[in-house]
Amino acid sequence: MFGNKKEKQPPRFKKIYSDPTGENEIWVDTQTGVNYLWHAVGYTGSITPLLGSDGKPVITPVE
Repeated sequence: MFGNKKEKQPPRFKKIYSDPTGENEIWVDTQTGVNYLWHAVGYTGSITPLLGSDGKPVITPVE
């Protein structure tokens, strides 16, 4: 148990945008490149894939 040290993994999601109100944020999945929109209202919020004008998910190239 004490000999097992897990390697620290980079975070799965990275915030790339936040509007001035803090109600809307865009997060990117660092493994797939899929962009997600987070919308907060009061004490709750929701997340959904960010879709382009063609109806397909917006994908950021993965480094």
